[in-house]
Amino acid sequence: MTKCIGCGVLLQSDCPSDEGYTRNLDNKLCERCFNIKHYNKYLKVENKDYSGVISSIDAKGDLILLVTDFLNLYNLDLGLKSPVILVLTKTDLLPRSVNKEHLLSKLDLNVIDKVMVSSKNNYNLDLLYNMIMKYKKSNNVYVIGYTNAGKSTLVNKFLKNYGSSYGEITVSNLPSTTLDLIENRVNDELILIDTPGLLDSGSMVLLSSFDVLKKITPKKEIRPISFQIKGFQSLLIEDFFRLDLENTNIICYMSNNLNYRRAYSKKDSLLTSYELLIGKNKDLVIKGLGFITFKKECKVTLWLLDGVSYLIRDSII
Repeated sequence: MTKCIGCGVLLQSDCPSDEGYTRNLDNKLCERCFNIKHYNKYLKVENKDYSGVISSIDAKGDLILLVTDFLNLYNLDLGLKSPVILVLTKTDLLPRSVNKEHLLSKLDLNVIDKVMVSSKNNYNLDLLYNMIMKYKKSNNVYVIGYTNAGKSTLVNKFLKNYGSSYGEITVSNLPSTTLDLIENRVNDELILIDTPGLLDSGSMVLLSSFDVLKKITPKKEIRPISFQIKGFQSLLIEDFFRLDLENTNIICYMSNNLNYRRAYSKKDSLLTSYELLIGKNKDLVIKGLGFITFKKECKVTLWLLDGVSYLIRDSII
């Protein structure tokens, strides 16, 4: 059986509604990947839990690249026993005010090395390549991370920069674009194996329509937005996020596409509310959306879409 080179799923020509369908088994791409690549036409599939796949990868003992991005620096301790390089990708989205080395030093994980890269700008890709060649246990190196972390884009860029062909793995904003393991022979010394994205429970990425995904997924350098809150105010972001708070200073790190507005009176909401005490120099992380840094201790009421999760951590900036 032949796999789709875009998403890794087995090709089949019997059932148009199932994964891997193609009208001609000689094609390299399934229809879903073909439509994404050539027509920007997206078809969502059922999100699956691939944690078992990661366990089987870990059992092999090969080098693993754990890929994440600036807005999703949490839940990264996966308990892996294999050697791991933490790859902070999409560095081109980082605000210029952020000190890269300071940020890396804040990421306290049991890994053999850490690096920031940008597939878009070729930033530090040579450094990452040299790290891989230094630490790899065999020619097989696995690329893992939560959905939408930029894994497939990174693999495609490696194929272009260090191989003899352009990458063809399908990339999109949608979760679960990669559906199975995809072996990519970069050269005679390196095979990068792309994996399906792990599901980040409670992330807006998993709960949003394609139009909302386009809004919450940054494409350009993030511009931090500061608010000085005097007295009571509500900060509203689109129609899926609200903070009721008073007398504090905050900085928002989220996509530039989002619409912020203030309100000065309490109103009922259809969103789910949480009463929080957020300490000085803490981050309030909204999974899949971004985070807000609090410069002063503050009691807040957080309103979110049902099913979206949050966490509070020490500030990473």
